[in-house]
Amino acid sequence: MPITEQLAPGMVVLFIGFNPSLTSAARGFNYAGRNNRFYRVLYLSGLTGRQYRPEESPSLLDDYQYGFTNIVTRPSKSAADITTEEFRQGGRILAAKLHRYRPVFACYVGKGVYQQFLRQFPRRRGAAVPWGFQADPLIPGVRDFVAPSTSGLVRMRLSEQTAIYRELAQAAHRWRQQRAGRGPVHFDDPSRGALE
Repeated sequence: MPITEQLAPGMVVLFIGFNPSLTSAARGFNYAGRNNRFYRVLYLSGLTGRQYRPEESPSLLDDYQYGFTNIVTRPSKSAADITTEEFRQGGRILAAKLHRYRPVFACYVGKGVYQQFLRQFPRRRGAAVPWGFQADPLIPGVRDFVAPSTSGLVRMRLSEQTAIYRELAQAAHRWRQQRAGRGPVHFDDPSRGALE
């Protein structure tokens, strides 16, 4: 397992990126670039109760049941350096991970990440990809959530990024509440992220 990958049964959210940045690979921690807003966005959106540092990312698995993976394991300077074949192979491996671990929510950190993974599902290619929850799951039992990249290169304002991630935070919070109080959780309209 790559050093930046954190997977375990019982994950509430699995964060999925293109591939590790050179900085993340060198440091051994997810979203470790100096200008990456990932941990700040998690905190401001309510996904975490405090702002974690990249080197604390492994503890998110124990603290919140948040895991990390990527479509492609090879680090690179940018996603543009990833080959078509790497995406194809990585997409198959990601599908197998989602089938195996069945996180409640799969959060694609960047619309392009989800669009690349869609290539594994020919009947879904070309479908519109809004921010937030997707109407139909790619893997049965796993709810897909498309969030903006938190890279410092992204021009979206922090407040806009946070608002999108907040929808995931609210859904995860409701899931935990219902799980603690009533056993199995059943979702209604996934486009609203609401629960029955």
